[in-house]
Amino acid sequence: MNTTTHPSYQAWSYAGLLQSFNATIEEESIFVQPCAYLHNYAPDDVLTNEFYSYYIEKAPLFLKPDAVKLREFIKRFMRHGDRRNLIARIENGKIRPSKSLADSLRSIMKGNQEFIMIDDQKVVYEEALWLAAHSNEKTKNVLIIEGGPGTGKSVVAVNLLVELNRRGLMAQYVTKTSAPREVYFDKLSPDRRKPELKNLFVSSGSFMSAPKNSVSALIVDEAHRLTEQTGFLKMGENQVKEIINTATFSAFFIDEDQRVHINDYAESWIIEEWAAKLGAKVTKLSLASQFRCAGSDGYLAWLDNLLQIRETANENFLSSGFKYDFRVVESPSELRDLIYEKNKVNNKARLVAGYCWDWKSAKDAGAYDITFPEYDFQMRWNLKSYGSTWIIDPNSVKEVGCIHTCQGLEVDYIGVIIGEDLIYRDGQVLVDPTKRSKDDKSIFGYKKLMKDKPEEGKILLRAIIKNTYRTLMTRGMKGCYVYCEDEGLREYIRDNLAS
Repeated sequence: MNTTTHPSYQAWSYAGLLQSFNATIEEESIFVQPCAYLHNYAPDDVLTNEFYSYYIEKAPLFLKPDAVKLREFIKRFMRHGDRRNLIARIENGKIRPSKSLADSLRSIMKGNQEFIMIDDQKVVYEEALWLAAHSNEKTKNVLIIEGGPGTGKSVVAVNLLVELNRRGLMAQYVTKTSAPREVYFDKLSPDRRKPELKNLFVSSGSFMSAPKNSVSALIVDEAHRLTEQTGFLKMGENQVKEIINTATFSAFFIDEDQRVHINDYAESWIIEEWAAKLGAKVTKLSLASQFRCAGSDGYLAWLDNLLQIRETANENFLSSGFKYDFRVVESPSELRDLIYEKNKVNNKARLVAGYCWDWKSAKDAGAYDITFPEYDFQMRWNLKSYGSTWIIDPNSVKEVGCIHTCQGLEVDYIGVIIGEDLIYRDGQVLVDPTKRSKDDKSIFGYKKLMKDKPEEGKILLRAIIKNTYRTLMTRGMKGCYVYCEDEGLREYIRDNLAS
């Protein structure tokens, strides 16, 4: 049996989506009235049950014998034909990117509905709430949610955190990387004390010694970044095992195409395997609704095809009238100036780069890290003083971030410097791990891996480097600007834009 959302909820959520994302509706103050019509559905006490009354009131429900009622309902709101070509204008209206999760977090934590969940997001949310409520020491549940960038993983995860705690279930939000947690701490600090926040947003390495079943729910965001053991000292036994052991219900939000470190460990099959060993029942769901990058998954499909991660049908996303500001620039200084200009609007534009330059400024504050003398370009990696809040600090636009400071976060415009670890030769997008900085730990130990397991090593290095740039190039909700150090790659991307 397939689980789906109630038709009135569907209609109501789609209306909310239009009002939130369609520029024509906002600019012309167009009133949107949802309803649901199931022309072959005979009345019963299922769809019309009192349980759904809130959404039926928002979007009235009409069934098989209700054609006349539907006609009268429509006449209340539409007295004339579409003389102004309204439907076409809405259909072709510009799509505005979604609200930033970090900016909306304070309101969400207060119980306000900042994001309307649609389709599979709502299914995942309700399924997670049900599983959490019906989990205990004897009946443990693991929920695996697969979804790409911008499918709403973090939005659903944070809303789950709020609702589960509101219902009296001890729930924690778990990430391997500190950047999302630090941003959330910064946003929530006016309303919550730091000790309380640190108990809500925790590291994936926090459960090595945790008692079994001591937490009701652990919500693991960016689960693909989990490692087998914790830290450089390789502490603990296995992060996936420790998380499932600690909670009666655990939810893993995962995107295996965002594996960007040689030690990134968790895959869906590994989580399933550990769940089976620990006696937990597994439920798998997926998220497909796409909101990042101007609200279209066409960009992601094009990007996968461009980077030769996988072949997709979307070879040219511009030809379909797709409204996303993607540009290839001629120099890093042009890229810097573009980002500086965009950042003046609302502090939501940043520069990032592949980790191909040593972090000299970490030891010498006067040194520059990323330099192109021929273009009068010199910048530093993000300062340590920002901690992991580089992406929101008002002064940090003058520094360059990397995958470790921006994964799981978003801005309006992202400028990406692609180093010589990604090149184009003879029709192929290739990787060159030797061009990575010695300070970059994400492929640390790759030479030994290549010696011991050369074929496995090639596949892993190719995935890590390409996934890194795929992730960097999907941090911008309104636009992405790219400078490629390799001239062949620059021309290849430009040709793909023009074709």
